[in-house]
Amino acid sequence: MASTVSTVTNGLENVVGTSSSSTTSSTKSLGKEDFMKLLLAQLKNQDPLEPMGGTEFATQLAQFSSLEQLTNMNTELANQGVNQMTMGYAQSVNMIGKEAIVRNGNAITADGMVDLNYQLASDASSVSISIYDESGSLVKTIEGTGLTAGLNTTTLDCTDMAKGNYTFLVSATDISGQSVTASTMISGLVTAAHFKNNTISLTVNGKEVALSDVVSIKQSES
Repeated sequence: MASTVSTVTNGLENVVGTSSSSTTSSTKSLGKEDFMKLLLAQLKNQDPLEPMGGTEFATQLAQFSSLEQLTNMNTELANQGVNQMTMGYAQSVNMIGKEAIVRNGNAITADGMVDLNYQLASDASSVSISIYDESGSLVKTIEGTGLTAGLNTTTLDCTDMAKGNYTFLVSATDISGQSVTASTMISGLVTAAHFKNNTISLTVNGKEVALSDVVSIKQSES
């Protein structure tokens, strides 16, 4: 058996050539073309006194067929991934100029009327929204009742506040007084779309955010 393997290896070197051998050694893997050349070399250099049996030959052909199918499947999946990424980027470009609500943020800019967006894990009987200035001082509190689970929006009147940057936090409780998880979100105008490192992001209110963090998009009213 060892002599047969040696003969096949020598035959493969003659069929594939020196350049192909160096390529194979560098990649350390066999493609379907290399597999077929190996099979042909094996047939060409087999021992006439002990020829390959039909069952063994059929098994190797079946292995080649499986390899080809896997290669074609990998190629198809790779193409689908590229197509999905291209479609995602095209959709993100269409968001430019629209208003987006994005999770994982609590920064606002006081200027007229500002929407405070947050998501409740369950229904809340009471909600308290605290507004803080850049120094961390509490400047205003808004109370709400009877809010449902999901995305909620409360409008903040900033006419009596100095223009500038603020943050807000939301605390909520249910009818039994138990705490309800509240996640703050930011909203603003989408001004750019980015595609880098196989990820898509948007610029919202001058900050880059992941497209996957966008929970709502609508036409700008301005």
